[in-house]
Amino acid sequence: MRVEISDDEGAEEPLVSNVDDVLKIIKSDYEKSYFVTGLFTSRIYAEDCTFEDPTIKFRGRDLYSRNLQLLVPFFDSPSIELEKIEKGNDSNVEVIVAYWKLRTSLKLPWRPLISVDGKTVYDLDEKLKIVKHVESWNISAFEAVGQILMPGLRSSGE
Repeated sequence: MRVEISDDEGAEEPLVSNVDDVLKIIKSDYEKSYFVTGLFTSRIYAEDCTFEDPTIKFRGRDLYSRNLQLLVPFFDSPSIELEKIEKGNDSNVEVIVAYWKLRTSLKLPWRPLISVDGKTVYDLDEKLKIVKHVESWNISAFEAVGQILMPGLRSSGE
């Protein structure tokens, strides 16, 4: 089975015939550090997919793509490491669960360091499209905002 992976909007639909194919594409997106690069395979998401994290909830894969593109320029030396990815079942809905670690400084004058361990649950529909993308973090939304407000650690050369 060959899985076609693309992050190009004009690209053809990825070849997906089962949950394992979707899992492989998501894993590949993590290998491209999709959250901190904005490079992800948008075609595996339904157009009206719901995206949610502890600070925001909205609908639409194009809006998600634009949001990522707006965030990327603020990251300095970012990394997102996939710790584990697995498939499961939640109330007869196929799901994929990814556990990850995000670390980045932000390009703000006080150079805050963002460090979050998280989990993303991807709900799939019968066509194997992601219809819901829900993140949870090891810290509260309040603590996440607090990280942005705190000065980061600078090297002695700065």
